[in-house]
Amino acid sequence: MVIAVAALLMLAKVPALVALAVSVVVVMPLSLLVFGKLRRRVAIGMAERAAERKARREELLAQLRGDRAADAG
Repeated sequence: MVIAVAALLMLAKVPALVALAVSVVVVMPLSLLVFGKLRRRVAIGMAERAAERKARREELLAQLRGDRAADAG
């Protein structure tokens, strides 16, 4: 997307470096809209993985302490 916007700007006689800088600034917020569904899906997956890791960590810490509840699981 950045290259496409930069190419359009360069067709309008904008210098390449300026066109590249402007296209990066324009595409960043646009990507939030275009890839919103993917971004939310990734965030949910990361949260689930973090919860699994936290539960596993708590389980391991309980085993190290010698808690009975951890031994039963």
